[in-house]
Amino acid sequence: MDLLDTLTAKGLRGETPTREEALALLATTDDELLDVVAAAGRVRRRWFGRRVKLNYLVNLKSGLCPEDCSYCSQRLGSKAEILKYTWLKPDQAAEAAKAGVSGGAKRVCLVASGRGPTDRDIDRVTDTVAAIREADPAVEVCACLGLLSDNQAERLKAAGVDAYNHNLNTSEGTYGDIATTHTYADRVDTVQKAHGAGLSACSGLIAGMGESDEDLVDVVFALRELGSDSVPVNFLIPFEGTPLAKEWNLTPQRCLRILAMVRFVNPDTEVRIAGGREVHLRSLQPLGLHIANSIFLGDYLTSEGQAGQADLDMIRDAGFEVEGMGESTLPRHRADVAADAAQAPAAGGCGTAPAAGGCGTGGGCGPCGGHAHGHAHGDAATEAGHPDAGHDAPETAADEARTDLVRVRRRGAGTELAPNA
Repeated sequence: MDLLDTLTAKGLRGETPTREEALALLATTDDELLDVVAAAGRVRRRWFGRRVKLNYLVNLKSGLCPEDCSYCSQRLGSKAEILKYTWLKPDQAAEAAKAGVSGGAKRVCLVASGRGPTDRDIDRVTDTVAAIREADPAVEVCACLGLLSDNQAERLKAAGVDAYNHNLNTSEGTYGDIATTHTYADRVDTVQKAHGAGLSACSGLIAGMGESDEDLVDVVFALRELGSDSVPVNFLIPFEGTPLAKEWNLTPQRCLRILAMVRFVNPDTEVRIAGGREVHLRSLQPLGLHIANSIFLGDYLTSEGQAGQADLDMIRDAGFEVEGMGESTLPRHRADVAADAAQAPAAGGCGTAPAAGGCGTGGGCGPCGGHAHGHAHGDAATEAGHPDAGHDAPETAADEARTDLVRVRRRGAGTELAPNA
């Protein structure tokens, strides 16, 4: 297939495809799916071998967010029956992080709901990072706290935070359809602040919110331009009590095509399968590992993931290996750029983004898969080979709901029960 040959050749050279090529990939049929996965797999192995990076989420503060992000169970007015609690103490957060590291995670992602942190919140995170570092100095620490004010990124960097997550989520043109309490530009500004302070930028998207293929391509190219070091790909789980509860627009096949498009546009960047993989990829999760080189281990922010041991078994059975603590995730040329950016003096907190970095989700409630909470149903709409199928057939969603696949998190951080890792 000429398209896949072209995309593969460009990916192996580290080049970006055209928008037309990215759109054409999303329009491929289910009959071509394994060819798409194989082509993306060649690019993935070129830059990342057979390593899988494990990440672990710790929800420092859950629920009660004043933002109105339509996809999030922690949003203002959400009726999802999630855990709600204020800030974990540093020792509680460190204990939760320890479970993930013991399970093989090399990065711990510290998340807090809310519009953005106060200076006191930055102090709390600083104390938490110190407690985590005391237990394991080698672990990577990523923070996701929402919109950053001036100098907060610099304070996080000084505290030992390695990366900042803040997702763009969707295209600039449709952002106002999913949130009104902040803007797409606010999200970009926070990614730039983090990057400007020398933090590795982790910024991704949410697929399945009713967006078009053009929207998906727009946001993925925007992430490429921001220079995200890590791109989390979240698959929306529409949960009861939120405005997107009826948006069941994904199939396993479409999810794999989206992952492949992200990989080809970001050939030498960490691509992470984040929230929603258990619900939407289901039995095809191992195929996702041939495209992405990073996943979350165990549970998410307010929903349960599959058992941590099942994640490890899946990686091994698919012929992959867990990335070690001392291994560099990014290829050498990208790692060198990221290291130079991390050591560069901070730019007064304004954070003009250089050519490599970027991460985040506004409001602090949906990072790296954190939107995958609440009462989920499953996928809708078979694609039948049509490029727009999966967007426009919600009428079949109720018949295909899979409420058995997602459960509200009742264990781990903020509870008396042991975490899943």
